[in-house]
Amino acid sequence: MTNSFTVLDWSVLLLYLVGTTLLGVWLGRDQKDARDYFVAGKAIPWWAILFSVVATETSALTFISIPGLAYVGNLSFLQIAVGYIVGRVVIAYTLLPRYYDGELVTAYALLEKRFGLATRRFASIVFMVTRAFGDSVRVFATAIPVGLIIGPIVPPEYVGPLSILILGAFTVLYTYHGGMRAVVWTDVLQTGVYLVGGLAAMWIIGAGVPGGWSAILDGASARGQLQVLDLYTGIDRPHTLWAGLIGGAFLSMASHGADQLIVQRLLASGNLREARLSLIGSGFVVLAQFTMFLLIGVGLFAFYNGTAFPRPDAIFPRFIVEVMPSGLTGLVIAAILAAAMSTVSGSVNSLAASTLHDLYLPFSKRRADDPGLLRVSKLFTLFWSAILIGGALLYKNEGTPVVTIALSVASFTYGGLLGAFFLAMLVPRAIQRDALLGMVVGIGTMSFIVFAKALSGWFPTLAPTLAPFTVIAWPWFVLIGTTLTLVTGILSSFTHAPPTAPRSSQGNRS
Repeated sequence: MTNSFTVLDWSVLLLYLVGTTLLGVWLGRDQKDARDYFVAGKAIPWWAILFSVVATETSALTFISIPGLAYVGNLSFLQIAVGYIVGRVVIAYTLLPRYYDGELVTAYALLEKRFGLATRRFASIVFMVTRAFGDSVRVFATAIPVGLIIGPIVPPEYVGPLSILILGAFTVLYTYHGGMRAVVWTDVLQTGVYLVGGLAAMWIIGAGVPGGWSAILDGASARGQLQVLDLYTGIDRPHTLWAGLIGGAFLSMASHGADQLIVQRLLASGNLREARLSLIGSGFVVLAQFTMFLLIGVGLFAFYNGTAFPRPDAIFPRFIVEVMPSGLTGLVIAAILAAAMSTVSGSVNSLAASTLHDLYLPFSKRRADDPGLLRVSKLFTLFWSAILIGGALLYKNEGTPVVTIALSVASFTYGGLLGAFFLAMLVPRAIQRDALLGMVVGIGTMSFIVFAKALSGWFPTLAPTLAPFTVIAWPWFVLIGTTLTLVTGILSSFTHAPPTAPRSSQGNRS
């Protein structure tokens, strides 16, 4: 059964894009200053922030790449999702209370209170580079389904760039005008849209396979496709129990405790209790969501009788465009764009917040409540929008599942950031020099490990030496980076006398 993208599908898709954009613009109508623009006056209900965290964390990759993982493998990715919950609980009772001890807008202000301004700046720049790189990959992923739609009417060389530019234009418009309030509430809408799209896909797959989901699951069980637990103890496979529980927990601690993208949403809560509800609750929603999209991949394997596809990321988008009925195809494509728009909007808003508060304000000496900063904030939003969209246009995919690439990119710097926060909490004798040295060693070493395989290709004579590093699976990256940062900082702290007073009591001097 083959279905083209009909007039009804185009109508549904355009209605969604225009409606979401207008909603975002309308939500930003009463903004007064930069604080309102970035944390929405701390007046967002906890359940809305929960869904915003879910929408931001999963992005278009959940829709596109996760079903492909199950199509070519099994359900073992769920072990990572369980680790995500563990990590959230740790952050909810360690770092989160410290974020609410003061009027903070960025996560890295906490590092300034403990160590000094240079640490804050360094951590913020690391976040900016990582977020821009990783989310450019996520934006690129959205070109896959859009390309299937516009491919028949657009020259092949323009399909990818045009789909990225269309997505970027709508998202930037509502993010520029609406700020964090628009980001969160459009995230809530977008979460609902792509969950409905996922459930609709499950229903159609079940109806299209003889025997329905009962037969699908029986066949998958016989093939071992429903396997969740993998007790393998090596560090060369990503989807094992220990990589999931330990590596996934550390990844979640970093992404939800040391990454401005998520922390900024939590800071928009009214109080610490609501922020905890949002943070921990989002972990369980993400687990359920991953389960649904992995099962879609299992169902697609039965639907296509195990046909081999050159790219796992293209399997579900192909099903959407070729099989789903008119109207619903438009809705599900809108769901994929919704997930991608959530990522782009959240990223540019958090990047603009870090640029303003961590870099611009300390240099300009302007007060954070200066009304004129609202305009500056919006200019930073435009700047980072151009960076993300430009990065997506330059990215080239070579067959690796996009979700793996995006998580790997984040993982090699997350360890350095998380290690700095742990150093701040656990090592009273550490000073700014120790934190900076720890982050440099942690991030530098992890950059070497992450790019070891590429270095082996560029310098074949080094391949035997680099071989042990090329096999380390990405879930372990954050744990290794955190450990290196923490150990380096602790050792460095013994090269000087203990500070006479905690840094947090000395004000915000650098």
